[in-house]
Amino acid sequence: MSKTFLIVDDSASMRQLVAFTIKDAGYDVLLAENGKDALEKMSRAKVDMVITDLNMPEMDGITFIRELRSKADYKFVPIVMLTTESQEAKKQEGRAAGASGWIVKPFSPSQLMDVVKKFVKERGQ
Repeated sequence: MSKTFLIVDDSASMRQLVAFTIKDAGYDVLLAENGKDALEKMSRAKVDMVITDLNMPEMDGITFIRELRSKADYKFVPIVMLTTESQEAKKQEGRAAGASGWIVKPFSPSQLMDVVKKFVKERGQ
């Protein structure tokens, strides 16, 4: 059974770029425009890994991660921040909220897949 990834980004082109890379590796993908949209979609589908932007309208990435980590089913699901933010203070805030990893945009598809494979392997998936 294929693993399902949730891609959360307010940029349609970024969602599509990440989705293409993940799908090309054989995984299933769900897409969300912001944290609020993501939580709604996750209430109807099981997700094995989340890749989320930080700066989004309605619900930003940090708030989304906090909300997600408060749910028993998602306490240990890998969550990777994919953002233009590279300041150490933002990374620390992300880790404190429950982010598992951090990738700075722009990124290469191989860089993204290296991170994905690390978390999939760690979870025995």
